[in-house]
Amino acid sequence: MIQLVNIEKQFAGQPVVHPLSLTIEEGEFLTLLGPSGCGKTTILRMIAGFEQPTVGEIFLDGKNVTELPPNKRDLNLVFQHYALFPHMTVEQNIQFGLKMKKIPAAEQKERIAEAIRLTQLTPLAKRYPHQLSGGQQQRVAIARAIANKPRVLLLDEPLGALDLQLRKNLQAELKQLQRSLGITFVYVTHDQEEAMMMSDRIVIMNTGKIEQIGTPKEIYNRPQTLFAATFIGENNVFNEEDGRMFAVRPEKLIPVSDNSRGSKRTGVIQDIVYLGNVHKLVVHLDHEQTSVSICLDFTDEDTWQIGQQIGIDWSDASEVNIGP
Repeated sequence: MIQLVNIEKQFAGQPVVHPLSLTIEEGEFLTLLGPSGCGKTTILRMIAGFEQPTVGEIFLDGKNVTELPPNKRDLNLVFQHYALFPHMTVEQNIQFGLKMKKIPAAEQKERIAEAIRLTQLTPLAKRYPHQLSGGQQQRVAIARAIANKPRVLLLDEPLGALDLQLRKNLQAELKQLQRSLGITFVYVTHDQEEAMMMSDRIVIMNTGKIEQIGTPKEIYNRPQTLFAATFIGENNVFNEEDGRMFAVRPEKLIPVSDNSRGSKRTGVIQDIVYLGNVHKLVVHLDHEQTSVSICLDFTDEDTWQIGQQIGIDWSDASEVNIGP
């Protein structure tokens, strides 16, 4: 559906997006994930047509759109800030883009009704933006975008301004909406959990470069770089004397209270954190200036103590190489 071919973006001669190519499939939920300033929003804006690539080409459904203005591309953009018209009702806000496109009145009505139903706004259709919560306003912005029936929906941190519980609810709703519509979603976020929960594939970005592309499972289980290993979920990084660096997830580490048989590492428990269904040991390693986290599930009955000396083991299969 979208092809970025060797695109690069510079501002005042400084590269913000280093040369990269990326193919996004039709009907895919693809997330650009990375810290602030890594270039993910710039990529989204280039796809939308608000920024021109310094070098490279952008194709939408096989058609070269690199030079086309935003209104000539079959896509819609949803921002973190809802940009609703305050003097218009929910229905009128959704209708606005359809009027601009001169869609026949009967079809406008149908599309508005469908968008309102899909975003669960039916009881709020006659309200004005100031009468809506933040989450409801964001739903209106999404309804307005999908009423246009774009081939691609671009979403730039759309849930960033919402509180945690509301974000969680809307994440699930957005994923369901994308599945039922079959529209290609390109989603920008710096929230790793959000990316893992919603995406078919994730593009991890760092300083304008792609670190890794893969499914949430691939990225979690097989990170390819130190950045990918430490940015998604919690991870423990170990260094060997030969310079090799590898990561082992906290749930793959096994604490050993009786270390007489010799473990791969030893250390002292610094902290014990209870998180309901799991609890976590934070262990400072002997002979290394670092601590590791060990996740234990609710079946663990051992009585661990802060200050206790323990061994740490893991299976060789759970090591993921991330360095030379």
